[in-house]
Amino acid sequence: MLLDTPTLYFRAYFGLPESITAPDGMPVNAVRGTVDFISALVTAYRPDRLIACFDADWRPAFRVAAIPSYKAHRVLEVAAEAPAGAGPSADANAKEGAERPVSASVEVVPDTLSPQVPVLEAVLDAFGIARGWADQFEADDAIAAYAAAHDGPVDVVTGDRDMYQLVDDEREVRVLNIARGVSKLEVVDDSTLITKYGIAGRGYADFATLRGDPSDGLPGVAGIGEKSAAALVAEFGSLEGILAALDDPGSALKAAARKRLDAARAYLAVAPQVVRVRADAPTVPVDSRLPSSAADPDGLEALAERFGLGSPVKRLRKTLAGAP
Repeated sequence: MLLDTPTLYFRAYFGLPESITAPDGMPVNAVRGTVDFISALVTAYRPDRLIACFDADWRPAFRVAAIPSYKAHRVLEVAAEAPAGAGPSADANAKEGAERPVSASVEVVPDTLSPQVPVLEAVLDAFGIARGWADQFEADDAIAAYAAAHDGPVDVVTGDRDMYQLVDDEREVRVLNIARGVSKLEVVDDSTLITKYGIAGRGYADFATLRGDPSDGLPGVAGIGEKSAAALVAEFGSLEGILAALDDPGSALKAAARKRLDAARAYLAVAPQVVRVRADAPTVPVDSRLPSSAADPDGLEALAERFGLGSPVKRLRKTLAGAP
């Protein structure tokens, strides 16, 4: 099981009230919710291996170079005199003894969420739950790389439908989409995608490239929406096949689609670099075996007491021990 951890802690943060605090008054709603999410997921799906994947760089330079608008609306404007890497999310990228690189651009993150991320990391470490990432890449890329390296079934837990591109029935890779909540997650396999979009997971990245995604600053091809994007991928097999048809005057490509695709050639030349996750991302080595007991019981108890996490820590300990 590969966790898109930022999705989990953002969902926990916005789903639980900030009145959930540590004894010193620090909000811990994101930590508490994420720990309970992990407990619920492990209880329901019983993976033997689990990696909580994090962003090393939430907006990699190679994607911004390809499409400057990529996630641009989420960039925090940092004052010129501020030190490099400063900002409300800077502390979220470091943990003593296990540092992840700080992103060159700072993401807009609620002030009361940023301090909770290192606490979550410390709790995961005390449990002995693997934390994974890939230097200079997003959590999505790390997930793709860990999934590619694993010889066996993989469940990807995320709320990002772009991760549907990893779905592969032959390799037994599926997505557990938590967009509607962990308790109401949708299990997505190739048949789900074929029913919903008319394409399997292997065609999803090309479909997403054509359709675009305003939430990530990806314009897509003007005039081509979800239905027409899916139809093009289904008919021509891939973006490469679509472009080959575009260059062939005798192809079955319809005139309206031909005109729109031709106008978007510059975008289509670079968009795949942004949309496709990188299964070759250089992940850090981890021991992904799911522990049955805490790796650092004393440290875990100290964290639970300091941050008021007694109940969720107790629940996850019981879950890892296999208790009902």
